[in-house]
Amino acid sequence: MDRIEPLAEQLRGRNEPFVQALVVRCESPTSAKAGARAVITSDGVIQGWIGGGCAQPIVLEEARRALREGTPRLVRITPHPGTAQTKGMVTYEMVCHSGGTLDIFVEPVLPMPQLVIVGRSPIARTLARLAKTLGWRVQAASTQVAARDFPDADGLLPNLELGRIAGIADSYVVVASQGEDDEGAMLAAVRAAPAYVGFVASAKKWQSISGYLAGQGVPAATLQEVRVPAGVPIMAVDPEEIALSIMAELVQRRRQTPATGADHGAAPESPPARQAVDPVCHMTVDPATAKYKSDYKGQAVYFCCGGCKQSFDKDPERYLRHA
Repeated sequence: MDRIEPLAEQLRGRNEPFVQALVVRCESPTSAKAGARAVITSDGVIQGWIGGGCAQPIVLEEARRALREGTPRLVRITPHPGTAQTKGMVTYEMVCHSGGTLDIFVEPVLPMPQLVIVGRSPIARTLARLAKTLGWRVQAASTQVAARDFPDADGLLPNLELGRIAGIADSYVVVASQGEDDEGAMLAAVRAAPAYVGFVASAKKWQSISGYLAGQGVPAATLQEVRVPAGVPIMAVDPEEIALSIMAELVQRRRQTPATGADHGAAPESPPARQAVDPVCHMTVDPATAKYKSDYKGQAVYFCCGGCKQSFDKDPERYLRHA
């Protein structure tokens, strides 16, 4: 705990993705006991303890999936996988010598989404306050942006160079300029190529602005992706209600969009070419660092642990049939 809590706080402070793993139940004999925990960084480094042998590669694999999908999962590692199937639980066979059962909760901790607000209108200022209340990171951009207008913003950009904002590709941009250089604000927004662009405007104004953007070389497909008016239809009238409708849409978009490794720093779905697959537990293994290896019919077979190698050596055909 003394090691992993400071690390978790550092990762949160840097807005970096990581995974928390907690042993919630065990059946002896196991090296890790209930309450054991670890932090796993996006590059696969484990700090803490959730068991050795088969447990570590399994938890690493599930941590990669948790980051990629953005969802937690309950993992069971047991010597009797056929008799321990439980709905909502991912079950793996324990092939190491310990022979016990571990139930481990694997939870991704993902960076909070970032909202970039362009403009200084009452809607823009209200939207910034509401987004911060929901825990979002907020960047405010305008040629005349001032700290007094956005006291809770994480950053102020006194120009429209949105491309300079870190993480802009995964950000949500809402233009609420309300007549203050709408053309320049929207041009900056679409050229920054964020994950979402919303414009607080009427359909009539958008018709004029979109014509200008097309004249500036913005592709028609990009213009079709702009949400106008931004927000879900709740018959909003005043700035507070309009800001609420916009945040409702952003939350909905965020929840509906599948998390990806590119978003959260997770490794890709397929293992790199330099990795092999343990035929016993199906974990990925790096041949360059693997401690356990067998040669079978002229082919090198790599294992995550000695238990997997021993099981394979006793009956290689059994495992190669299902590899």
